[in-house]
Amino acid sequence: MLLGGGLLPTAAADAAGKKKGGPVRVVVWDERQPRQKQAYPDFLGNQIAKALSVRPGLSVKSVSLDDPGQGISDKVLDQCDVLVWWGHVRQGLIKPNQGKRIVKRIRAGKLSLIALHSAHWSTPFIEAMNARAKEEALGQVPAAARAKAVLKLLPPDPPLYRAPKRSAALTPAASFFRNKDGRYEVNLRLPNCCFPAYRPDGKPSTIVTKVPEHPIARGLPKTWSVAHTEMYDEPFHVPAPDVVVFEERWEAGERFRSGMIWNLGKGKVFYFRPGHETYGVYFEPMPLQVLENASRWLGAELP
Repeated sequence: MLLGGGLLPTAAADAAGKKKGGPVRVVVWDERQPRQKQAYPDFLGNQIAKALSVRPGLSVKSVSLDDPGQGISDKVLDQCDVLVWWGHVRQGLIKPNQGKRIVKRIRAGKLSLIALHSAHWSTPFIEAMNARAKEEALGQVPAAARAKAVLKLLPPDPPLYRAPKRSAALTPAASFFRNKDGRYEVNLRLPNCCFPAYRPDGKPSTIVTKVPEHPIARGLPKTWSVAHTEMYDEPFHVPAPDVVVFEERWEAGERFRSGMIWNLGKGKVFYFRPGHETYGVYFEPMPLQVLENASRWLGAELP
């Protein structure tokens, strides 16, 4: 489904697109979980795509897991500046090598990623967090010794798709050893990319705009609310973000860093927490404003 400006027809035109003043090319990927129908008659991803497509300067395409190439063929990604991703119960059908393909494009500055809500366990987000964790771990080795350092990757604990207990050690976590030959060995426990508690009761949340001057916060008040949402509670087992734009709180006392940005090579990753499949979050103006702002900024930041 193509909405908005339309995709450019050739590789040469594709390379020219945004960089010569064309629209930011947004691809909205959605696994299209049947439960979404409780809140989104035409699926969550299509609702986001329709809402963004009427904003000037954005060319929007909606794709799904069941599309050819799982919606992430080279043909699709070659015409994508910003990839918006929503996944939940079928995350594992996107294999790690597919996530690594997307991370390679992020690093090269060919696209940036927006991961929504339960896409904290999506394969592209996991692989992006793994890549960032590796960068940070190796960055702690003295520069002169870095090229010969040995990086050993340890699986997340608890494993992926199992939420950590509140008492669990935070991930990612790295330990460093220097061998007799002077080489450094880095043991890196990869991030679990989850958090210890959630509550899908539909109670409202309050979001505080922590960095009001950031382009993603453009047009948003200092404090705003989401009418019905699912609660996530810290700590979130991911590498420390470069910027926390939004923090979300609930009446019972839980909190979450609900708008986080990581630099990854020449591209970026933005995680935005609201977006449970049975609540109409993406009919609300404020979350849609966040996605519009993020799409514009991430697209403009690409080299």
